[in-house]
Amino acid sequence: MTTTGAVSTRSLNRALLARQLLLARAMVPLEEALGGLLALQAQLARPPFIALWSRLAGFQRETLLAAARERRVVRATMMRGTIHLLRADDYATLRPLLQPSFDAGARSLLKDWYGAADPAAVEREARTFFESPATFDAYRKHVLALRPGDNERAPAYHARMRLPLVQVPNGSPWGWPSSAEFVSAERWLGRAVATEGGDAAALVRRYLAAFGPTTVADAQCWTGLGGLRATVDAMRDELVVLRDERGRELFDLPEAPRPPEDVPAPVRFLPEFDNAILGHDDRSRIVDEEHRPRLVTKNLQVPATVLVDGRVWGSWRVTATRTRATLAVAPFGKPPTKRLRAELEREGEALLEFSEPESRTREVRWGAG
Repeated sequence: MTTTGAVSTRSLNRALLARQLLLARAMVPLEEALGGLLALQAQLARPPFIALWSRLAGFQRETLLAAARERRVVRATMMRGTIHLLRADDYATLRPLLQPSFDAGARSLLKDWYGAADPAAVEREARTFFESPATFDAYRKHVLALRPGDNERAPAYHARMRLPLVQVPNGSPWGWPSSAEFVSAERWLGRAVATEGGDAAALVRRYLAAFGPTTVADAQCWTGLGGLRATVDAMRDELVVLRDERGRELFDLPEAPRPPEDVPAPVRFLPEFDNAILGHDDRSRIVDEEHRPRLVTKNLQVPATVLVDGRVWGSWRVTATRTRATLAVAPFGKPPTKRLRAELEREGEALLEFSEPESRTREVRWGAG
């Protein structure tokens, strides 16, 4: 264990940006980048593409589409029971570690159903059903056909939390439709995917590489796993231990990048639910406290955000037709200076060119936060 002094919030910001490939667009292959990022939040199909465009030099939509079709990258239920996009190898390795959090979440939500149902029988039935690609709407109808009057949503949620399933890409412009089909991960990948076991220390290392330096609470918040304190304590001899400005213990990998706090950070547009925003329990390294309420809407959506000097500065939204695409940028505080406005418009126009190539005209507009 190596112990060092206090680290500033701004230094933590620059460390996060470096690991999230947000200090400069990286010139690395897609799968190498995904391995370093660990996983991309993907409740919606489009955001991972925007996330990669903001991080990789020359990223093209087809690069990710091809990796998904070739089954090198998958979209599946992972951290906190939400949909993520990650390398197929990482999915097979890391998913078993998350099963306890899936089980705990399902039992908390479905406790009455578990008291009356036969979960093992539902699991066997669902495993057979998802040997072929199907949506969960189709599965719920299947449940009702088998057991009229049953609560079809509870068996569907149990199946989603218990079975290793991946979403099947199709010909949609962003790879997956809004109601994507799921299929057995074993069938899709051609190998078994366990539902128990795994090395928690390996997950902690991957998390620190992507988000460190962090507290244990940060790691537990992002992974959805409790009980990581014992895992981290057992790893102390291989980690760097720091203190933040409030004296809290932070852990990191010895060789992980921790650039100087005066390293410049370029303007970046991040998509909805981006992990740079959601990767920690304490998000003060990237979000001012006064702006945090703006980052979760009433229906629990996390809006697309703009980073200026490495911190959340505002939000953005695209509306598009075949003839016109508009990027509306809304600052959370003061309007941009002339110089910042020009920088935001350059990056925004490039974003529109990437995300809305079919629109004949494109425009960046300004609004109130």
